[in-house]
Amino acid sequence: MDFFLKENNDFTPFTIQHLGVVSSLIVFGFLLLFFAKNQSKKRQILIGNVFAFCLSLTVIFATILNFYKGNFNYQKDLPLHLCSFMAIIIPVFSLTRKLIYYEILLFLIFAGTLQSIITPDESNYLNFKFFRYWFVHAGLIIFMLYATFIYKMRPTIKSVAKSFLAMQIYMIIMFIINYFLGSNYFYTNRKPDAATLLDLFGEWPTYIFVVEIIVIPYFLLIYLPFYLVKKRS
Repeated sequence: MDFFLKENNDFTPFTIQHLGVVSSLIVFGFLLLFFAKNQSKKRQILIGNVFAFCLSLTVIFATILNFYKGNFNYQKDLPLHLCSFMAIIIPVFSLTRKLIYYEILLFLIFAGTLQSIITPDESNYLNFKFFRYWFVHAGLIIFMLYATFIYKMRPTIKSVAKSFLAMQIYMIIMFIINYFLGSNYFYTNRKPDAATLLDLFGEWPTYIFVVEIIVIPYFLLIYLPFYLVKKRS
């Protein structure tokens, strides 16, 4: 148990470790979708709800665990980074299956969370923080694929604007929270310590403006496959 809770720096991005983790998660996601596809609609909804609550409870448990360990830091351990926040609220989407939630979450998760898979900022390996990081980040992507292929939900071109607007609201709220807490949630005050794509966009506040400029084209790129499939049909 001590090993599972103890922090380490045994994970190195862009190595066979990284490839192995991502490959395992791709297999898990494929198997989950394949299994759910052959179930009744009622069971598909149950599977989706269980999966969504597992994501949410993992983030909540990690926050409680930091309290228990006595090293909780409100400047970095509150579940206010975008991925953690989306994991907490995703049961609302799963339970209601409202299109507006799908429209907003799809682009934010595919644009933001996917980058956390490609350029992870977690150095722990085979302990709780490791499993929490990869289960939550990959789980969000898998859940949106679940909503797409199992719930058969689809975005529209208007979904891009809705997701962009939601992102602006979230960013403004994080600016305010970070101002009062001296924190860096959503990386509005500085870039992550680990190497990420933000390193290509200059220093603060330049990288924020660059992200604002490229995010809509990025969202449109995510929407492109849906548009092409719709056009063909």
